[in-house]
Amino acid sequence: MTDHQFGPFGITTGLDSSADSLAAARAAEELGYPAIWLSGGPLPGLQTIVDLVGATTSIKFVSGILAVVKYSAADVSTTYAELEAAAPGRFTVGLGGAHGPQPLATLNAYLDKLDVPVERRVLAALGPQMLELARERSSGAYPFLTTAAYATEARKVLGPDKLLAVSHLVVLENDAERARAIAQNTISFFTKIPGYVASLKRQGFNERDQAELPDHMIDALAAWGTAADIKAKLTEHLDAGADHVAVNVITGVTGPQPIEQWRALAPVLLG
Repeated sequence: MTDHQFGPFGITTGLDSSADSLAAARAAEELGYPAIWLSGGPLPGLQTIVDLVGATTSIKFVSGILAVVKYSAADVSTTYAELEAAAPGRFTVGLGGAHGPQPLATLNAYLDKLDVPVERRVLAALGPQMLELARERSSGAYPFLTTAAYATEARKVLGPDKLLAVSHLVVLENDAERARAIAQNTISFFTKIPGYVASLKRQGFNERDQAELPDHMIDALAAWGTAADIKAKLTEHLDAGADHVAVNVITGVTGPQPIEQWRALAPVLLG
């Protein structure tokens, strides 16, 4: 396995430049989390990454992910260079979102223009061809909505020296029915996106599974229960070949950052 100084567990969340988001980033840092993977959808722009780095002192940020159809290679290169000069080692460029008929060609063309060292960029990768591209042209892969078994297969493609960081849904809730309902609500959104549909099918979840979202599927794709239960589930990824798990806490409530959940998990995950 590789050592990219992210530690075994980090955080996935969506942040902006608001006072609440900056405070949440500082809270994660104070709790000891080594890295925050910034969800691309909620990210309002590259300036937010600059603001978050400036509001903290040591925690690392990874754009997880910047859609290459939205952010130009020139702008990303400039932001990386500025942050590397001001706060060396604290920003890693995560890329993906190459929508269209030729995503591999789109990403390759983008990477040709990107002035960021290979070791400081990662690709959102699910399928084998994207994993191969991540192996050849980045420091590794950042998949989402995957099982521990997927990590074993991804490691075979990436080889021993590339980063495999997975983002995994987490519900800090002991009630099985409520926990699964919260996870199901989130997972259902992704079963309508072609790339995730194909990925889930490769992982053994057929059309009926994706339509009905049965318990066994939810339990494979989301960790729930006590903090100890959640750590055990997330550790399955590490045992299967992942280097790092980015904890994507969902609560069923949109808006507030799950700082209390991060706090409850920290002693178990980081202790």
